[in-house]
Amino acid sequence: MNVTLLVADHQEVMRVGLKSLIQRSNAEVTAEAGSENELMRLLQKQLPRVVILDVRFAGEDGFSTLVKVKRKWPELPILMWSTDDNPTYIARAMALGACGYLPRSVGRNDLLESIGTAASGKEAWSAEQKIQFTGAPEIPPGIDVPLTLRERETLRQLGHGLSNKEIALALNIGYETVKEHVQHILRKLNASDRTQAAVWAVRNGLV
Repeated sequence: MNVTLLVADHQEVMRVGLKSLIQRSNAEVTAEAGSENELMRLLQKQLPRVVILDVRFAGEDGFSTLVKVKRKWPELPILMWSTDDNPTYIARAMALGACGYLPRSVGRNDLLESIGTAASGKEAWSAEQKIQFTGAPEIPPGIDVPLTLRERETLRQLGHGLSNKEIALALNIGYETVKEHVQHILRKLNASDRTQAAVWAVRNGLV
């Protein structure tokens, strides 16, 4: 029996490219969505075996769509799909209930393997992706990390995968100030790098 797929990507060329990759396999794209409303309507109508969801769905934030879908259909396997192999995005996908993360550079065999794994109800994370997520510092519940308001704002932006320059623009502060905030955050969290700090932000609900 074919694995039915719903592909949610606002770019038609990406949907066509994905379909061409899975030709002559036991996976079949049976529905496509270019917007969140269309996705929810299609899921209400009939659930596929697996959903492939664009991280930048409809040019915005596919993670908010992921949350909405998982809230309504918690058992539905969702593979996130992105041009950006950003470790923070991978961490967010894990924390929010996706079962895997596919860079658009993925090869056909790896793509089909991930789809099959997801369809069987298992997680399709690579060993490297799991290491990135589990590498975040463990801080026992109930212990307050003494971050300032501006450090929390900076950490939240880290959790969204922004660079220091992008954070400076988002918060309307200087680039050097952002670098200083990031260093303070790493020290307070006992994190070795910004990815670990971002994963901590995701785990603790800052993102």
